[in-house]
Amino acid sequence: MSAVVSALGSGLKRVFDLKRRGIRIVEIMGVGLDAVLVLSVYVAKAAAARQSASIAALEREIAENDARVRLLRAEAARLESPARLEALSRQAGLVPADANQVVPEARLPELAEPARVVVLPEGEVTR
Repeated sequence: MSAVVSALGSGLKRVFDLKRRGIRIVEIMGVGLDAVLVLSVYVAKAAAARQSASIAALEREIAENDARVRLLRAEAARLESPARLEALSRQAGLVPADANQVVPEARLPELAEPARVVVLPEGEVTR
């Protein structure tokens, strides 16, 4: 077992001692790995900045829509106010329903029957 460990240790030592133009291969791989890590952090940061800008734009749009909803609700409340509707109905000549205009329940089937209209050859209409 110690022979295996010593063989493995000498193999690793040989890998770490490999040099190319005076620089160890392990150092070159370390610098390359550092460059990859720096680039990935930069890409992640740029993506986060884009997402942050997108979120800010959506929050502004939500705030604008909330303001529009408040304005529309205020406008609907103004348009549906009873005093305004009463004034408009009086200008149009409408009046409240009279007690004589209310039909008793017993007459409802009579009113619900379809009207029979006859058009005579002269163009006269009878009911």
